[in-house]
Amino acid sequence: MSGWNADTAAGPSGAGAVTVVEGSSFCISSPSGNIHPELTQGAFYQDTRILSGWQLTVDGQPLEPLSAQVKEPYRAVFVGRAKRLDGHADSPLVIERERLVGAGVREDITIRNYSREPAECSVRVDVDADFADLFDVKGGVAIARKHLTRRVQEGELLLEAVRDGGHRGIAVHGRGAQMDDGGLSFSAAVPARGTWHTSLIVTPLVERDRPAQPFVHTLPPSALEAARRYQAWERYIPELHLSNTEIEQTLRRSSDDLGSLRMFDREHPGRTVVAAGAPWFMALFGRDSLLSSFMSLPVDPSLARGTLQTLAELQGQQVNPATEEEPGRILHEVRLGVTAGLALGNGTAYYGTADATPLFLILLSELDRWGLERDVRNQLLPHADRALDWIQDYGDRDGDGFVEYQRATEHGLINQGWKDSWDGINFADGTLAEAPIALCEVQAYVYGAYIGRAMLAMTDGDRHLAAVWGRRAAALKEEFNERFWLPDKGYYAIALDKDKRPVDACASNMGHCLWTGIVDEDKAPLVAERLMSPEMFTGWGIRTLASDMGAYNPVSYHNGSVWPHDSTLVAAGLMRYGFVEEARRLITGLFEAAGHFDGRLPELFCGFDRSEYTPPIPYPTSCSPQAWAAASPLHLLRVLLRMDPCFPTGELWISPVIPPGFGSFEASNVLLGGSRLSLSADGGEFTIDGLDPALQLHRSLRPQLAELLAVLGADSDAQVGGR
Repeated sequence: MSGWNADTAAGPSGAGAVTVVEGSSFCISSPSGNIHPELTQGAFYQDTRILSGWQLTVDGQPLEPLSAQVKEPYRAVFVGRAKRLDGHADSPLVIERERLVGAGVREDITIRNYSREPAECSVRVDVDADFADLFDVKGGVAIARKHLTRRVQEGELLLEAVRDGGHRGIAVHGRGAQMDDGGLSFSAAVPARGTWHTSLIVTPLVERDRPAQPFVHTLPPSALEAARRYQAWERYIPELHLSNTEIEQTLRRSSDDLGSLRMFDREHPGRTVVAAGAPWFMALFGRDSLLSSFMSLPVDPSLARGTLQTLAELQGQQVNPATEEEPGRILHEVRLGVTAGLALGNGTAYYGTADATPLFLILLSELDRWGLERDVRNQLLPHADRALDWIQDYGDRDGDGFVEYQRATEHGLINQGWKDSWDGINFADGTLAEAPIALCEVQAYVYGAYIGRAMLAMTDGDRHLAAVWGRRAAALKEEFNERFWLPDKGYYAIALDKDKRPVDACASNMGHCLWTGIVDEDKAPLVAERLMSPEMFTGWGIRTLASDMGAYNPVSYHNGSVWPHDSTLVAAGLMRYGFVEEARRLITGLFEAAGHFDGRLPELFCGFDRSEYTPPIPYPTSCSPQAWAAASPLHLLRVLLRMDPCFPTGELWISPVIPPGFGSFEASNVLLGGSRLSLSADGGEFTIDGLDPALQLHRSLRPQLAELLAVLGADSDAQVGGR
C-alpha cells in the first residue's frame, strides 16, 4: 500500500482531465470521457477504484473529442464525433455522453444523426476494474490483477475481486446491450435527422452488497437526490453582487465548489461536513474540514456545526499505535479502502495530526460567537475539554508546554502539520528536521484553543475557569515568543526539532501565528515585513518557503509553492495586527490569481514570481476543487469587511477596508444567528439591514480575543492572553 508516509503529491491524470464528484464518490476521465488505466483516472466509490477502464468506440474507432463540460459537480457532458468509414472528413454522427456519479456511475449515451439518410453503427464500451485502493492509485503503485473474475449473469456484467480479505465488485447493466466478459455492445439504428439513446449503470458491490439507493435508468438527472440537494444549497447561501464581475465570479464559484464538496450522513440527515478536496481527498479530514468550515462561516455555518459533531463522535478513545489514536485526539482522516483499513488495523480513521485537536477548539469557540445553538454547544463542550486533555497529556510529549509530533507507526505521516510531505519541515540550509517536532503554527493553534476555551467559559458565566485558561494562554505566549523567535533573523522558527533547536527556515507558517494572536506586538512588524518581502510574496500569494532558503523549489508541494488557504490565513493575521495595506496587497494578488484559474483557486500553484511568469503557473497535480482553497475567497471577503460577531456578548464589529479595485459589494440572505441580513459596502462605508436586535453594532475593528476576555473581567488578578 502507498500509505500516509508516501509522497503526498498525486500522479498525473492527463491533460484536461475532467472530474465529477458527489459525496465521497468521484470520477476522473480524459476530456473524451474515456478512462485510461495507465493514468490516475477512474471511478471511485468508498476509496476503491471501481472503474479503471471505460472506453467507448463507434464502429471500432475512438471518438474525436469536441467538448467536455461539468454541468453540475456530479454531472458532466462529453461530446464527440464518430469517424467516417468511407474516408470523408465530416461525420454526421455526434455522440453525447452524460455522466452522473454517486452510488456508482450512470452514463446516458445519445447519438445524433445530422444526415438526411439513416445510419447504422456499432457502439462498444469496454469495461475494466482493478478495485485498487485510492492510495495506491494516487501513488502510482502497480496493481496485481490476481483474484479478479468476470462473468455475465442475469443481464449484468459482473467484475469482482478479493483483495486482502475484502470483496469488491461492480455490476454493469446497459439497456439493449449484448454483453461479454470484456464489455457491452450495442447495434444502433439512427433515423435521418434523428437520435438513438441508451444508458449504462455501474453499481458497486461491497462485500457483495449493493448501495441502498443505486442509480436507475429511468430517473431524470434533475430528480436525483444530488440535484435536489444542490438546488437547496443555492437557495440557502447568500446572494452576492460586486461591481467587479471577475471577483464576483470567483466568490460565486467558491460557493458552488463548497456545495459540491459537501458530504451527508444518512444516520444524521441534518448533518453536513465538507470533504477536503477532489479528486484525491473526498473524505473527512480533521484539519482541512475544520479550517474550511471556519473560513466558510459567512456562507454556511451548518458546515462548521456538522464538522464538529462528526469529529466529536470520532474523537480518540484509546491508545492505538496502528492508527495513532489517543484519548481526546481529533482524527486526521477517514478512509474506507480495504488496504487502507489493513494499515489501520482494520479501522477506518487515522489520527496522525498535531493540529486538528486545537483547531477543534478554535472552530467551536468561533461558531459559538456566530450564534451556535445552545443544545449543540452543550453537547460539544465535553469533547472540547477532552481535546484539551489530549493537548496536555499526549500532545505535549515532554512536558515543556509545546505540542510535538512523532509518528507511532511506519505507515504514519512523517510530518503531522499541514505541511505533511516528507520533506516539508527543514532548516534554512535545507537539512530536514527530525522528530519529535514542535511546529510554530501548532503552538499558535493551541494558544487559540486556550483563548477559545476561556471565551466559552465566559459564555457560561464561569470567570474562574476563563481565568485559568487565559493564564495558560498567556504563559504559552510568553514561552513561545522566547523559544521560537530568532532575533538575528527577525522572524519565527518554523519549529523546534528533537533537540529543541530552532528550525530556522523562513516559512509561511509564522503567518498563522499572526492569525491566532500569539505574536508579541513588538515582533509583529518584523514578521509582516518578512512575509511581504520579495523572498516570500510572489505578487500572487505567499510562498510556503522563502526563495533564499536551501530547500526552496517553486515547483514543490510544500517548499516554495503558494497555497491559497495558507496565504488567506496570513492575510487574516496581517489584518488582525493592523497591517491593512499589506493585507489588501496580498488579498488583491490572490483574487487576481483566481482570475487566471477561471475563478477557481486551486489547492496550490507554483511559487514563481509574478515578474517572471504571468499568469501564475499551475502545480501539476493540484486538487481542484479543494475545500480550503474554495473557502479562501469567502474568508478573504470577511477579512476585508473586518466582520466579527459575538453573540455571547451581543456585539457585532464591522469596519470594511475594501480596496478601490474591488468596487461596491452587496450580499443578501446572509445567515447570522437566527436572522437573514443584507449587507452592502464600498470602500470604508457600509449599510446593514435585518440585523438581530440582540446585537449591538460597532463600526470598528474587534479587539483581540485576549483583550476582549480582559474587558469582560475573566481575570482581575493577572494578564489574560498576553495581548
